[in-house]
Amino acid sequence: MALMPRLRQLMRRTTSASTIGARRPTTGERRGDTLHEDALRAMLVDDPNNIRAFQALSEVVRRRASEGTQVDDPLSAPVDEHEKQRAADLAAWSLGEELAGNPRAWYPLIELARLSLHDDQDAAIRRLATAADRDPTGEALTEAIAVLRDAGLAVEALGLGVGHWRAKEHVPSAGQQVVRAALDADRVLEAKHHLESLQLHPDSKAVAVMSAELRAQIAQAEQHMSGT
Repeated sequence: MALMPRLRQLMRRTTSASTIGARRPTTGERRGDTLHEDALRAMLVDDPNNIRAFQALSEVVRRRASEGTQVDDPLSAPVDEHEKQRAADLAAWSLGEELAGNPRAWYPLIELARLSLHDDQDAAIRRLATAADRDPTGEALTEAIAVLRDAGLAVEALGLGVGHWRAKEHVPSAGQQVVRAALDADRVLEAKHHLESLQLHPDSKAVAVMSAELRAQIAQAEQHMSGT
């Protein structure tokens, strides 16, 4: 079901379906943003890997945590921006941890890994591997490799991909990320090998489109290596 129709349906509930990302108690009538928040939580109970709902709720809890660091006293020192960011990250972390407890949940693990990658790389990679293990479609692996590539960890991204990718079963985008990780790591021959493995996927049309782009990237990498 599309996001907005699902939200409208869930917003008709009179009580929250979950305590995930629970807000501070309020009095008076429930406001529209509160109903929206409850609906997002309920959606994540139904599907903990609903990326749009997770990101929307994460934004809500981040904003609330950041606003909670502000002091009304005009004589007090201004709130440090680093402290506001830290509070927002902790709120997002708490949300991810609670959702990650669901054995079906893989996207919350992706977000936890993203938040912890700078401070504890090994633990973050373990979370990404667990996310990939939980998802038989390969969507989690696609996201996990992208997180490592975006962080400049090409070798680690390639290792994760090689260890988890199933060319015939996973979505083609997982193989696409494996090939790109190999190119990021300057392993052109390995990229070619993985591109050939990608051809095993039954969705030949999707693979053909990806392969044309990947072959061009491989050719460009070869030219760069040869200095031409």
